[in-house]
This record gives sequence, structure tokens and C-alpha cells, in this order.
Amino acid sequence: MASYPECYLDEIVETQGKLFEYVADLEPQVDVEDFITNYMTSSTRRHLDHADAYLSNLNKNELYEYFCKFDNYQLKSGNGLSGFKPNWIGQFYAYFQWQNNISSVETLLKVPLDFIEAAYYGLHDLDLDIAVKKVSDSL
Repeated sequence: MASYPECYLDEIVETQGKLFEYVADLEPQVDVEDFITNYMTSSTRRHLDHADAYLSNLNKNELYEYFCKFDNYQLKSGNGLSGFKPNWIGQFYAYFQWQNNISSVETLLKVPLDFIEAAYYGLHDLDLDIAVKKVSDSL
């Protein structure tokens, strides 16, 4: 059972991937892990867990600005993530949350960021649905 109608899924998954990649590209040493953790546990993401109509239609830049403003988030310096990894992690987390009908907070607890970063190399070439199923079945 999915958490909201499938018609919202592609947009939310794609935008979250682009959002994580956008943050990774903002500065060379931005702490993308801090951003991901704070975003996944935010009220912004909680609304997206239920396909909030307004937030579901924002692009990556608008969603970033909304999150920073309404969740009072400020970027931190730290180890950056590069390449396609941030985008894939964003897509993975959004699809995993939807497919398993759990909150994004619970998603982060079930699939910790350090685990998905390590698993990226074995999963990112798979279809996203298959990657999510493999991780879901292993829990």
C-alpha cells in the first residue's frame, strides 16, 4: 500500500533527487549529509509524505527556499557528496517512503544515510523500483 496516489510520485521523486543534487552543487564543501538528515525529518518533508498539493508542484529551487524559510534551515560546511549520488539518494528515499507507506523520518531510521551511501555502488545501476524492493526485503 502506497502512502499517496501514484499520480504524484514521479514529480516528488524527481524533485527530491534534483533538490539533493542542487544542494551538493551549491558549494564545494557543503554538508550534504546534514541537509539530507534535516530535510528528511522536517515539516516540509512530512507534508510531502502526504503529497501536499502546493509543495508537490515546487521545483528544486523553490522547494529549497521553502524548506530553509519554514524549517529555519541553514547550510553547514562539511564533507560534500559529488556526482550522481545525492540525486540518487534523494530519489531512493522518496520512492522508499512512498512504496513502504511510512514517514520520511521512519525511512531515515530504517535506511540510515551511511547505509544507503555505502549501498549506492551496488544499487544505483538498478531500476529504482528494484533497488527499493531489494532494500525493503532485506529489512
